[in-house]
Formats: sequence, structure tokens, C-alpha cells
Amino acid sequence: MNSYLLLGTILSPDTPSHLSTYKAMLIRDGHIADVFSTIPSTDIVSSDIPRIDTGTALIIPGFSDIHLHAPQFANLGLGLDEELLPWLETYTFPEESKYKDISYATTMYTAFTKALLTNGITSSVIFASIHTPATLQLMTLLERAGLRAFVGKVNMDRNSPDYYQETTEESIAATTDWLTAARQFKQVRPILTPRFVPSCTPKLMQALARLADAYQVPVQSHLSENRDEIAWVRDLHPECHNYLDVYRHYGLLRGPRQTIMAHCVWCTEEEKQMLADYEVIVAHAPFSNADLASGIAPVADLQQRGIPIGLCSDISGGHELFMPRTIAMAAMMAKERATLCGGHTLTTMELFYMATHGGGIFPQIGHFAPDYAADFLIIDDSDLCLPNHSYTPFQRLQRFLYNGEPRQITDVYVAGKRCQR
Repeated sequence: MNSYLLLGTILSPDTPSHLSTYKAMLIRDGHIADVFSTIPSTDIVSSDIPRIDTGTALIIPGFSDIHLHAPQFANLGLGLDEELLPWLETYTFPEESKYKDISYATTMYTAFTKALLTNGITSSVIFASIHTPATLQLMTLLERAGLRAFVGKVNMDRNSPDYYQETTEESIAATTDWLTAARQFKQVRPILTPRFVPSCTPKLMQALARLADAYQVPVQSHLSENRDEIAWVRDLHPECHNYLDVYRHYGLLRGPRQTIMAHCVWCTEEEKQMLADYEVIVAHAPFSNADLASGIAPVADLQQRGIPIGLCSDISGGHELFMPRTIAMAAMMAKERATLCGGHTLTTMELFYMATHGGGIFPQIGHFAPDYAADFLIIDDSDLCLPNHSYTPFQRLQRFLYNGEPRQITDVYVAGKRCQR
């Protein structure tokens, strides 16, 4: 079915402050051909075009989770009484090392892919492990499921356990091979993934920058998540002005919206200006920042500086994959920061926009307009609509975001095609 007319209560977050409501949407070849505020007559949309009538269901863009660690899926909820660095040593590295076993990787990545679909995450930006075969298998599973993603083979050549570390030469060679093999995918694309500064030598970072140029791929990493981590980076790189300057110095700050930095909890004024200058996308992880006692990211401040921001689960530093709960947590964290430190809070609309637009790393997703990708969720919120209450479409959206469950997502579509869940 290359073309069809979708009917329902269609909500489009066009900007961080404006929500449009439509009654119908014409889908053609995986993209939105037109949107209608009333159901179009057959003079406008031919009666030969099939119609999918969802009744009173809500239709919203698919969620975009722009920072999560797929090989940590089995660790959801584990070790969250630790801070970042001991948590990595005790829980994370041992689990990620298991992905050298392709059978284990296939089993776990199959479950992970199903969880994305269950939670309505149609696009994601993912850290895999250091293992090329397992990373390619993850990309294969995501592509088969019809999902949209950037996936990164992780790079680590220092300050990591002996059982989970590459040599510099191994890391460069394996990454090159992986980038070549990744050309087979369409909706799933590669992203270079130095884990964070402490785990990558200058030689490796420089090599990854050259690969980013040669293969024209974006870069993702972590920035200023934890104060002990920041002090460690300062000791490792006295030649640089700050944490973000290390990435700049070694060529890993790419063009506009081609670099994602997760967390940015403790960025200095100088770093905030660099984030804005380079149009770095910040991945905000409210659950992870709370779970690992990292702090409260200054998201409203970053937003006011024009820095693009998307939301993320950061599993398994964060214990929650359902994006509406992440929206609610981000709202609460912003209120706490404003109360304690001053500044602005974040509105539901602003957070909904971040959760669907994803900071702009995926072009033409996140709202409904001609030529945008037809990535959307159909939501049955009937059990949230109480008797004798007439909720507006935006009120229904708020109730789903704050009170809803994954089970209320009845269908997931990517590029106009219904995904099998």
C-alpha cells in the first residue's frame, strides 16, 4: 500500500511551543504528502486511495531516544546505588564484554529491539559494544524490524579492563571494517562512538576524526556527566582548556547537528558557548542523572542558548525506557533546578518536541508536514478519558504523557509501514 489516508486525532509538535491538530494525513511512499484539518472529500483525495480510520485514537510522531546503550539492556535497574565510575567497573564493563559471543548478542539484541517497538521508539541513537560482529547483528535486527537508528561500534583503547579493551590498531582496523560493512543498511546508519575521553587515546581520537571525514558519519560520546569524571579528564589532558575542548582538539566536534554529547550536567560557560557554536546536540538523560547521582543538567539554560536538545533513556544508567516517563522526569528535574538554582522550567510542549524531534539528528522526523517521514504511533487512550469529561486533544496528550502506559500504543509505523511487534 504505497498511498493511504490516515484518519484520527493527529497531533503535530511543529515547534517547541506550537502543537497543530489535524483530522487526516495522506501518506505516500513512506512520507507525508499532505495534512488536513478536516476529513477531505473524494474531490481532494481520490476514493481509490485506501483509508485507515483509527476512530478517536491519538496519532503522534514516534519517539526518538538519542542516547542508549543496547548491550546494557540486561542491567536495567542494577547497581543504581553507585556513581558513574564504580558503576562502569562493577556492572557495565562485565555485561558488555559478553557481546563477544554472537549467540548471546543475538538473543539480547532481539529482546532489546522488541522493547524499542513496545515503547514506541521509532528512532534511536545507540551505543553498541566494542565487538564488530555483534554491532552488525544489532544493526541487522533493527533494520529487519523497520526501525530508524544510528548505531555505533564503541571504541576503547585505554583505562578499561583487560578483558574489555582494544589496542589502538585493533580499534581503528575494526572500526574501518565495520563502517564498510554498514553500507548495506538503509534506515540504520553508523555513528562513530568513542566511549568517552578517558577510554580513548589521542591517537585513537585523531584516527576516528579521519574516519568521520572519510565516511561522512556523525560522532557520539559523553560530556561532563560526573564531577569525578571531569577531574579525571583534566588530569589526562592538561593541554586542553576543558572537557569539550578535548573533543575539539582531536577533531571530534563535527558540523552542525553532527555531534551528540550525552549529559552535559556540569558544563562550564565556555563549554556551553562551544556547544552552541558547533551546534552540538545535547542528549538529556534525566533518569540516568538521578539514578547515578550525577546532578541536574541545565537544560533550560542550554535551550535558551539555541543548543539543540533531545531526550534519552541512557539505559542502563537510566532504568526507564518509556519516553513519556522520561518527559515527566525531565519536567520535574527542571523544576527542581529552577527552585534550587534559579532560571526557567520546561513546558510539556518543549519536552514533547525534544522527545520526538530528537534534536534534529534524524532529518525530517518529529512532526507532520509534507515531505516528512511517516513515522508515527497510534494510541488508544480511551481508558484515560474519564466519563463526563471532555478533554481537548492537548489535554489528552498530557494525560497520556503523564499517566499512560506502553500498552496504550496499539500500532507503530515507520516510513509509512506498520512494524510487527
